[in-house]
This record gives sequence, C-alpha cells and structure tokens, in this order.
Amino acid sequence: MSTADDSPAGELRLPGLLSLVIPAHNEEANLPGVLGAALPVLRALADDFEVVLVDDGSQDATVRVSREAMGPDRERLRVVSHTHKSGYGVTVADGLRAARGDWVAFVDGDGQFDPRDLRLLAARAAGADMVTGWRIHRADPWHRSVVSHTFNLLVTLLYGIHYRDVDCGFKLMRRSVLEMAAPIRARSALLNTELYYKCRRSGMRVVQVGLTHHPRLAGVRSGGRLVPILRAVRELVRLRIELGRSWRPPGAAATR
Repeated sequence: MSTADDSPAGELRLPGLLSLVIPAHNEEANLPGVLGAALPVLRALADDFEVVLVDDGSQDATVRVSREAMGPDRERLRVVSHTHKSGYGVTVADGLRAARGDWVAFVDGDGQFDPRDLRLLAARAAGADMVTGWRIHRADPWHRSVVSHTFNLLVTLLYGIHYRDVDCGFKLMRRSVLEMAAPIRARSALLNTELYYKCRRSGMRVVQVGLTHHPRLAGVRSGGRLVPILRAVRELVRLRIELGRSWRPPGAAATR
C-alpha cells in the first residue's frame, strides 16, 4: 500500500540506533554543510545514531572534511571507501549493507536535500515501513525533469507500482525493509525502484512526503548524460525480468 501524505504531524523519536547513509563522490565543498545540518537532527530524533559515509572513489578531501565536520561526534562516523568510482546504486547499497541501525536513512551528499527534513520523514514513520521523499519542485535543468518523468512512467508500466519521484535520494526505513529486500540486485539508481517494488509486493506500507529540492551550489553534477540514461533504461527492463523470475516476497509461494 502507498500513501502520499504531506500534512504536518508530530515529530516522532525513533527508538534504537538511527543510521544515516550518505553517498558521496568529490563532495568536499558540500559535506561540511550537509553534516552540520544533519547532526542536530540525528541527536534530536534518535536514542543513538551513526553516520555511514560511502566515499565513491573521491579524489578530493571528502573524507577528511567529513571527519572534521563531525566534531565531537567523530567516533559516530563510519567510512566505506571505494578505490574507484562505482556509481550511485552500488554506493548507496554498500552504505545500506554497512548500516547497523534499527532505522536507516539515506540522503545524497550534494546538499540538494536539507538533512533537517529528516524530521518530516520521521514524523510519518509511526505507521510506515518506509517513508520516502518526493521533490515538490526539482531544482535541476529542465531536461533532467523530463528524464525523471519518463523514468517514472516506465517504472509504472513495467513494475506496476505507482509512486511519485521514484529516484528521489532521501528515504527512511525500518531495518525490516532491508532484511526483506536483501540482496539488493540493482547496480544503479534503480536501487530505489527495487526497494519500492519489493515493499509493494511484500505488503509493506510506504508513505511519501513532499520535500524542497535545492540547487547544487558547489561541485560537479553527476547523472543526466545520455549513456548512463540509456544504461538505466536497459537495466530497468533487465531488473524487472530478473525479479519476475527469481524473487518472491518472503513466505510467498513460488508462483509467478
């Protein structure tokens, strides 16, 4: 079941350990601001927390500035390092696998989402297994919005699921979602599609919340190029075939 709900709700304190996964490639200019905004929210929302930074082959000071930005909470930072750039889906998936939390969130490291909006996701968590953002207005060039709308249409047609802004990079989920979804097979941003599809097929409740999307102020934008787009479309089809053939919701009979 999916629900689109943007109404305000009381802030929920999340019990147990909260993990925040941040995928990053050459984000030294953005991560101090991202972490500076995230830390007060993590302290307020959870009994305990950790930050899992997945450094996707950065060639700048991404890791160093992140450690400095953590300040007295430096011991709560865990770094997963790729020796070379592996791409968004692999990076997020590695972070989700490394996360130890009872609740796990992930947010892009480029500063286009405000980590303080984790409060909005947490406010809807009481009745949900996964709370996901959708960009009310996408702060990107027009062609990226066209690509995103086309992608979402293909996801609806191929996967039979109906959600807004499937590839939005800000989500919060219970540990049970990751246990149900393992292993994650997507090697690109289709990780998001896979999570939605598996939640829907498993009867887990997904709630969506509209979020403000901000322009990238520093660093180099990734994605939006023709070759990765065509590769993503090809994988969209391949992943659907693979899931149809070999994945079943936990406890489901082996029928297609």
